[in-house]
Amino acid sequence: MATKKAESAAARPTQDTAQRKPWKKKTPVEVVLDQINKIRDEVAQKEEDLKQARRQLQKLEEVRKVLETN
Repeated sequence: MATKKAESAAARPTQDTAQRKPWKKKTPVEVVLDQINKIRDEVAQKEEDLKQARRQLQKLEEVRKVLETN
């Protein structure tokens, strides 16, 4: 049991090695704004993924047309 405590203590960075920013409580407005920004970023990423998928589909459709004509 002593080894588990030593291992877990060694795995955690100490205050000397990694300075953490002090915790700041967010207001409800800040929480909602953060959620909006997070979802906006996710939507933008999904739109980009969709654009890529559409381009790939278009290319494959063109290949299909070529194969069907032969």
